[in-house]
Amino acid sequence: MSESLFPERTDKAGIEEGEILQPKFDENGLIPCITVDDATGDILMVAYMNEEALDHTLKTRKATYYSRSRKKLWVKGEASGLTQQVVDLYVDCDQDVVMIRVRVSGEGCCHQGFRSCFYRRVTDPETHRLEFTQERVFDPKAVYGK
Repeated sequence: MSESLFPERTDKAGIEEGEILQPKFDENGLIPCITVDDATGDILMVAYMNEEALDHTLKTRKATYYSRSRKKLWVKGEASGLTQQVVDLYVDCDQDVVMIRVRVSGEGCCHQGFRSCFYRRVTDPETHRLEFTQERVFDPKAVYGK
């Protein structure tokens, strides 16, 4: 992709206080995306977008990410039916992180069968022990066939 889909980044004032989206993609052409449930405010997942994924998300209002492992675009829910309809899209102060608020179809969004990808918390910093904070809401084998 030789021509950028977004305006060229300007000066600090334009980036931090301006009214034009000027996303900062990293050296791999990616920007982190925090996905939040619009109804509850819960963080559902963190993924990455490249220019094409961000552009597709803005135009279709369907959460679209870039899969680093598969090296291709990934429209959330294409395989599982657990889609994410974008309600709002935000950028942070220096425009190097995106946050989307979504409406989720189905019971969850994690490929492990949980409502959120953040289903464990650290309970002991010495042993690094994790505790599950959610129950599975769907069977990932039935949904993904894996």
